[in-house]
Amino acid sequence: MDNSVLLVSPAPHVRASVTTRRIMLDVVIALCPALLAATLIFGYRSLLITALCVAVAVVSEWAFERICKREVTVGDISAVVTGMILGLNLPYNIPLWQAAFGSGVAIIIVKQLFGGIGKNFANPAICARIIMLLSFGGAMSTYAYNDTVTSATPLAELTSGENTTSLIDLFLGKYSGCIGETCALALLIGGVYLIARRVITWHIPVTFIGTVFIFSLLVSGFDAIYALRHVLSGGLILGAVFMATDYTTSPSTAWGKVIFGVGCGFITIVIRLYASYPEGVSFAILFMNILNPYICSLTRKKPFGMIKAKERKAAK
Repeated sequence: MDNSVLLVSPAPHVRASVTTRRIMLDVVIALCPALLAATLIFGYRSLLITALCVAVAVVSEWAFERICKREVTVGDISAVVTGMILGLNLPYNIPLWQAAFGSGVAIIIVKQLFGGIGKNFANPAICARIIMLLSFGGAMSTYAYNDTVTSATPLAELTSGENTTSLIDLFLGKYSGCIGETCALALLIGGVYLIARRVITWHIPVTFIGTVFIFSLLVSGFDAIYALRHVLSGGLILGAVFMATDYTTSPSTAWGKVIFGVGCGFITIVIRLYASYPEGVSFAILFMNILNPYICSLTRKKPFGMIKAKERKAAK
């Protein structure tokens, strides 16, 4: 090769074996313990709901991209992940057509209309869940533990002061709620797997969950049991591990992730304690998704050798 020839090529200049497909496959694997726990706790209908959400998500993405004559990207498995996360965020007794509707909204409205993977302003599953909460409030807020028992969720019990669910039952998921949010053990196993595989870092999950714990500890007069109930109840762990860590809608810098996690935790506990709706995880993550560009700008590292405009003028 002639060393006098200067070759110029566009970025990226550094390549690795990590692909979107591999990352999404790891997320699917990490979600499997929660899906297995949901099937054991709520029955096979939870598996049916999740499978339906995945199928509608994949078909919606394929059909939209074919109609718009865009590159078909269903092979990256991102639609599968969106469908699984949405399915795990739904009650097991929700009508199947509503689950299908939510999955289609997540892919078509939130993801594809904004340009596809990497271009959506917010997590598709979170937006779809919020739209479903506003559209099908009754079905989305009616939780059953099995076919014969319908009871208040632990978060509703915290609000009313009636704490009948033990911490061990909260940890193992033996209570009414969305099918994928109840078993903290299964979700933590998935989170450890993702951190070990370096798909996510600890910053957002730890600061998100830690902020909820600390603030609930403060407002309760340092009642650790009360704080632990807030951590183990609702969709906190599911949201902190699998939704708040979305690459597209969360910061890439360490300090940005810390700010993002603290913001999510603070908004969550404020909604839980002072709003009419007992759960605030989805709304908190959506709000921080909107603030993500500003957090990224605030915490962006200055390239080596960069001189700011003000410094440049002062030097002159």
